[in-house]
Amino acid sequence: MSITSLAQSVAVHVLTRLPMEPAPGGGGVVNPTPAAPTALSNLVNKLLGLIAWGGTAAGVAGVLITGTMMAISVKRGESSEHMSRLGLVLGGCILIAVAGPVANYFLGGGGTTQGGAQ
Repeated sequence: MSITSLAQSVAVHVLTRLPMEPAPGGGGVVNPTPAAPTALSNLVNKLLGLIAWGGTAAGVAGVLITGTMMAISVKRGESSEHMSRLGLVLGGCILIAVAGPVANYFLGGGGTTQGGAQ
């Protein structure tokens, strides 16, 4: 039996078992609410909070490490590219800081409404 014939037989089996009349009083269209289950929502929020905390801690550690490397280089009299590293670390910190509000703006409906007010 090929995959195509198996898929066809499964589709016929499923479609013949579906009710053909709409549900009484409901019009037959299921419209679930677009909300995550509470337990899953709490777990995802906790995970995102831990990731944000870890990103913030990594950013602070990156600034401290880069500053330490700059201080050691100045004491030794070496010229190095620590300012570009500091720029990258600070850019990462900014990205971590704005990730939540930007995602909330685009995914959470934080945009402007038709009237122009938020």
